[in-house]
Amino acid sequence: MNDKYHLTREQNIFIAKRNIVDYIWKSANLEGIAVTYPETQAIYDGGIVNGLTVNDVITINNLKYAWEFILERENIEPNYATLCYLHKLVADKLVLESDLGKIRTTPVHIGGTSWQPQIPIESQIKEELMEIINQEEKTKTEVAIQIMLYIMRRQMFIDGNKRVAMLFANKIMIDNGCGIITIAQENQATFYEKLIKYYETNDMNDIKNWIYTNCIDGMEL
Repeated sequence: MNDKYHLTREQNIFIAKRNIVDYIWKSANLEGIAVTYPETQAIYDGGIVNGLTVNDVITINNLKYAWEFILERENIEPNYATLCYLHKLVADKLVLESDLGKIRTTPVHIGGTSWQPQIPIESQIKEELMEIINQEEKTKTEVAIQIMLYIMRRQMFIDGNKRVAMLFANKIMIDNGCGIITIAQENQATFYEKLIKYYETNDMNDIKNWIYTNCIDGMEL
């Protein structure tokens, strides 16, 4: 799995900033928030949008703050501490303060499947994260997709796992000039279908290759 794009970090940041509202809009839609692109732009700019719940607006603003963290912090390593901090940004005001940035201690259920993730163990999560991140034989694009899917399936936080997973993966993508992982609206149904299959089988090959083919944004410069 080759890197599709070979950008500098600055070039990748330029592309991300130019399309930031689009990425946030797609992420919100992926979470089931029925927000339009103009509404997302208005919220991003600090405006007031009617017809959305308070939590919907908070979710979009939190995505904005998390993206700003990724784009503005250059020397932050992709590790367990960074993952937990991203959860604090993503889930702020949406979960109990005691749950922010901490692995869950209670069971969770996944919509669309009877499969249930196990209770995470912090030491195990740390070890598995670093094993994936430090795969020198794989490209950074493949590592980023793999770590994203791993975080989604492990469901280590009480809420916000998909958002955190995609942001963490995109930090790796951007830091290494590999583009942006983003799931367009027309691909979201297929993504969920493949994600559920991955949850149930723990075989990520199909969804990993599909994401590589359909969900990486970038520019040849």
